[in-house]
Amino acid sequence: MTPRSILLVEDNAQDEMLILRALRRSNVANGIDVVRDGQQALDYLYADGEFAARSGQAPPAVVLLDIGLPRLSGLDVLERLRADPRTRTLPVVMLTSSDEDADRMRSYAGGANSFVRKPLDFTEFAETVSRLGVYWLAVNEPPLG
Repeated sequence: MTPRSILLVEDNAQDEMLILRALRRSNVANGIDVVRDGQQALDYLYADGEFAARSGQAPPAVVLLDIGLPRLSGLDVLERLRADPRTRTLPVVMLTSSDEDADRMRSYAGGANSFVRKPLDFTEFAETVSRLGVYWLAVNEPPLG
């Protein structure tokens, strides 16, 4: 069985590079797909638009979702995912630079599985992402179906 992918929704190229490097350093065997805005995330997950060829493919194992995205915010994406039975139980980690309590509370109220603030220090950032990868891909037991 092919390992399910990780969907990284990140509009900051530097953060994307650091996240990808940290996941690869922690020997994550799963593919990592990257989209750069909220609308692309929804298109990817629902196999619409430029991602229509994904129709019938398994959903990602986890979505790493930034809050501050162009076109459609991460919180708006989360709301849509939780409103749709196809994605209601999909694990979503809000991975963000925001340290606003309101963002954290809205994320959890909206159904996020986790809220992780991106550390400013590279070493700490890499370790945080590595732990996320190990937890969601190797430790977590996903819902059936």
